[in-house]
Amino acid sequence: MPDADQLPDDPKLLKEMIAQRDAAIEQVKQEAAQRIEAMELKHKAEMDAVLRRFYGPRSERFDPRQLLLFGLRVDTMPLDTSAIEEAAGEKLATRRVRHKHGRGHLPDHLPRITIEHDLTDEEKKCPCCGNARHRIGQEVSEQLEYIPASLKVLKHVRFKYACRQCEANALNPQIEVATKTPQPIEKGLPGPGLIAYVITSKLGDHLPLYRLERIFARQKVDVARSTMCSWEFAAAELVGLLVKLMGERVRKSKVIHTDDTRVPVQAPGTGTCRSGRIWAYIGDRDNPYIVYDYTPDRTRAGPANWLAQFKGYLQADAYGGYDGIYNKGDCVEVACWAHARRKFFDAQDTDGRRAAEMLTMVRELYLVEHQAAEKIAALATAAPARTVTSEQADAIRHELRQEHSAPMLAMIKAWLDAEGQLVLPRSPMAAAITYTLNQWDALCTYTTQGFLAIDNNAAERAMKRVALGRKNWLFAGNDRAAAHAATLYSLIASAERHGLDPQAYLTSVLAKIATTPITQLDQFLPDVWKRDQANDAR
Repeated sequence: MPDADQLPDDPKLLKEMIAQRDAAIEQVKQEAAQRIEAMELKHKAEMDAVLRRFYGPRSERFDPRQLLLFGLRVDTMPLDTSAIEEAAGEKLATRRVRHKHGRGHLPDHLPRITIEHDLTDEEKKCPCCGNARHRIGQEVSEQLEYIPASLKVLKHVRFKYACRQCEANALNPQIEVATKTPQPIEKGLPGPGLIAYVITSKLGDHLPLYRLERIFARQKVDVARSTMCSWEFAAAELVGLLVKLMGERVRKSKVIHTDDTRVPVQAPGTGTCRSGRIWAYIGDRDNPYIVYDYTPDRTRAGPANWLAQFKGYLQADAYGGYDGIYNKGDCVEVACWAHARRKFFDAQDTDGRRAAEMLTMVRELYLVEHQAAEKIAALATAAPARTVTSEQADAIRHELRQEHSAPMLAMIKAWLDAEGQLVLPRSPMAAAITYTLNQWDALCTYTTQGFLAIDNNAAERAMKRVALGRKNWLFAGNDRAAAHAATLYSLIASAERHGLDPQAYLTSVLAKIATTPITQLDQFLPDVWKRDQANDAR
């Protein structure tokens, strides 16, 4: 505002100046109010996300009936189960429990122990005439029983032989001792089955070693957790080359899924933990292995080094550390629609209408994937004598994506461009739209190839085992321990990918790998091992 001696004498000009001042003040107030509102929405969304994480439902369910709040039709919008099933890796089960009459048949592979119940000689007599009654049949019922696992001691006896004649002649008796089969830990206490049990219990079933210590104590056997930790170290060193071979096979894939998660690692002398990272790399159907790798931090050097020789499609989240890999030109970026969808799901508390519209459109993309899966299954059912090849399945997915998904993606892009101009800056909805637009080309890549997936949920599921274990064993003692855990996770996850019992698989591997030449390690790859076991059973 100018000084009084600088003001014009004309009342009209004075009024105009006052009006301009009031308009400028009002504009500043509106801008300040918008910034405050955006910050409040952001803080509310962050708080709701935290509360939902700890106290809310785990699934990202979206009920299209919410659209009724905005006057939109819902008669063609059933419950959004597609994204939920993709994230969970299994069919969605409703909360309603359907009670079946009768009891299901117990598995045939379980051993049967027959317990006979007969009448006494007195009960066999006929109450009418007193003659002995003859057996006319039997009633059979089955009961499932649990016989606790037990520890056994394997007593290795190595016989010695000597030459009596030479000994009688005061010569060298030529003593020879029978050789013992090499063990996973030479001169160590545990057999391969016990080591496999400890590894599977800790890394497969998420039991900390102190709990295993108590379990063994119930059987009157004292095994210190430090001892079991040394067994884990020795086993990881023993199978290291096998996991390295699995990693080489994964890098030959056409597409790799990857993700990472935090693992606390003790910092010596501080009494605290620092954050290391475990990365998962999932091979395609021709290289069906899951390999975990540990790095002390989350710098881009971790994935860059592991994927240095890889050429193909890399499906991951929007972590900037992958940018250097994409920029080399050897890897094609494939983004994840589950991540993009989650941004809008988290924004529904502050912008319900836009979130509901976007979630509905994303659901249409997943419906195309389900339609493709049903079409592939129908083709396999129609011709049971021949299997549907992977090339046929890829062609079906690619055709449906080009026919249905590509037009839907064009609609989504137009919606994002239009709504992005209207939403409040810094709001959760603006962040969701910006994230999706920044990833847009990579989000559309999956429609160009039938073997690509719409999301990266496979890698996220692979990281769940680490997250669950982290809540139980809490931290790794050092970097070496974390790296060994990643090595053993690779064998357990890859075995489970092929439907194997990881404990039985690890027992077999640990019993034989010490005497196996490096050139023959491929016999321990889970798919090869499973095939050989099936052939031996015939």
